[in-house]
Amino acid sequence: MLPELRVLYFEDLEVGLTEILRKEISSSDVVGFAEITGDRNPIHLSEHFAARTPFGTRIAHGLYTAGLISAVLGTRLPGPGAVYISQTLNFRAPVRIGDVVEVKVEVAELIPERRRARLACTCSVGDEVVLDGEALVKVPKKEEADPLAMRMGGGRA
Repeated sequence: MLPELRVLYFEDLEVGLTEILRKEISSSDVVGFAEITGDRNPIHLSEHFAARTPFGTRIAHGLYTAGLISAVLGTRLPGPGAVYISQTLNFRAPVRIGDVVEVKVEVAELIPERRRARLACTCSVGDEVVLDGEALVKVPKKEEADPLAMRMGGGRA
């Protein structure tokens, strides 16, 4: 299921604002990511190969897990219209097929003169952080996103 779209403008953001997404990682997710990216490392695709690794089983691509952060940024916080500037990623632990990843994105800092938001990003499986980092995004102002609505005294509901 895709996350519902929510549009937030720079004026709507405040430090501490948080969004959470939960996603169960399926074999078809991992295979699809391999097909799209061309990363066919057998640790992701072959149970036989992965059984002989320190993980003991197949694991999801690290960038697939990181892509779940992008899903939050592009759909919920800040949402449509936000533009990625940068992202740091620290891979802390593997994500296995069947794991439920909880992605938490929190506004850590607002930079009004450039309409940038620094966001703390954490992906966890249970109580274990599997990935963390920071994103820097450019966030539109209301009048940039919908100038006609602003002239008519609107904005968004």
